[in-house]
Amino acid sequence: MDLSGWRERIDGIDRQMIDLLNERMQCAHEIGQIKKAAGKPIRDPERERDVIAKIKTYNQGLQGPVKDEALEKLYWLLIELTTHFELEED
Repeated sequence: MDLSGWRERIDGIDRQMIDLLNERMQCAHEIGQIKKAAGKPIRDPERERDVIAKIKTYNQGLQGPVKDEALEKLYWLLIELTTHFELEED
């Protein structure tokens, strides 16, 4: 495959990732509504640590090129963005 072919493939993957991120945020929105109705806080540090542990375990099973540290940074950012999104929904 030539350079343009690889770039087209990356563009397609990017679109899939955006679709999945939007789906994840919609799920987080629903969870936020449930938490608010139950009077629970938006942040759940135990759950957040569990999410990070799960993605690292999954990644190790793949044995791909993405390092756990990079995924951890990405997911902490995602958790932060999700929290802000849920708080903005007030």
